[in-house]
Amino acid sequence: MKRIARLAEQPVMAWIFRKRFMKFGTVGASGVVVNLGVLYLCQEFLFIAIQSPGMRLNVSLAVAIFCATVNNFFWNRAWTWRDRKHHHDKHLILHFGQYALACWVGIVLQVLLTKLFVIYLHYLVANAMAIVLASVFNFLVNNFWTFRSHKPVEEIALPNIPEPEDGIPDPEQDIEQEIGNK
Repeated sequence: MKRIARLAEQPVMAWIFRKRFMKFGTVGASGVVVNLGVLYLCQEFLFIAIQSPGMRLNVSLAVAIFCATVNNFFWNRAWTWRDRKHHHDKHLILHFGQYALACWVGIVLQVLLTKLFVIYLHYLVANAMAIVLASVFNFLVNNFWTFRSHKPVEEIALPNIPEPEDGIPDPEQDIEQEIGNK
C-alpha cells in the first residue's frame, strides 16, 4: 500500500490517479462490457440469419462498437465531465459526432502504435502499450476539445481597442484635406 501511495505522488502518476481520469477509465471499462454484451447478442441471436460468418461478425461489431460509443459518450457527459457546462448552441447529435471523431482518431492511433511497437515487442505487450497511450490521448482530446469548458464571451481575453473620439484626427480626413488644399 505504501508503494502505491509513493507511486501516486509521482507527477505523471498523480495526474493519472486524478478523479476525472479514473472516471474516464471506469466509463471506458463499462464500454468494454457493453461492447462484449452487444457483440454476443448480435452474433448469437440478432444476426443469426446472416449466413456468412465474416459478414455477421462485421455487422455485429459495427452495432457493438456503436452501442459502446453511445454508452461512453452519455456516461462521460453525465458523470466524467458533469461539472463542465455544455455549449447551448451545440446540438446533442453534433456533440456526439465530435466525441465519436475523437474516439476514432484514438482507435487509429492505437492501431498505428501497435504496428510500430510490434516491431520490437510481443504483439500483446505492444497492443497493451498502445491502448494506454491511446487512452491518455483520448482523455486529453475529450478534456480539451469535446468537453472543454465554454466561457461566456465577456470572459474571453480580447484586446481592448478604443473607439476613435472626436478629438482624435481621422487619417482619411487628413488625406482629403491635403488633396483639397492642393
